[in-house]
Amino acid sequence: MSRIGKKPVELPAGVSASVSGQTIEVKGPKGTRSFKATDDVTLSVADNVVSVTPRGKSKRARQQWGMSRTMVANLVTGVTAGFKKELEIHGVGYRAAMTGNTLKLNLGLSHDVDYTPPAGVTVSAPKQTEIVVEGIDEQQVGEVAANIRAWRKPEPYKGKGIRYKDEFIFRKEGKKK
Repeated sequence: MSRIGKKPVELPAGVSASVSGQTIEVKGPKGTRSFKATDDVTLSVADNVVSVTPRGKSKRARQQWGMSRTMVANLVTGVTAGFKKELEIHGVGYRAAMTGNTLKLNLGLSHDVDYTPPAGVTVSAPKQTEIVVEGIDEQQVGEVAANIRAWRKPEPYKGKGIRYKDEFIFRKEGKKK
């Protein structure tokens, strides 16, 4: 039995959900999101509560049960509060700045890196050493943050690079003479 799947998803005030077939659409103050569940689960909305139940007792149905419930909960969180990833830049001369809709990164390369985020995701640089990625789609926010981080991953000797806020970088000791 899925402990996650058993728990129903409550819809806060100002959020509505509608089910048509295997697709659920959630509307809220920040926008509209939808999710298409597999045929292994049944989605139902009643009294501002979304519940997911498995069809049958197969292993796949039980796997999809918990995953589908989590996806619906992420839709509700996205349209109410949204998702946010914060990145920090460490290194001498490394900095970030917004020019219009483009993020300009100076990361010690021979050229500046220009990154234009996809639609639905907003990127901001409140300080030269901070980048904030926000949006209503958790997967897309995480992917944009990972793409920005991939330009200069933190290295273990000096810790220079782009890291997630509160990320621990295991530091190595350098060569000894």
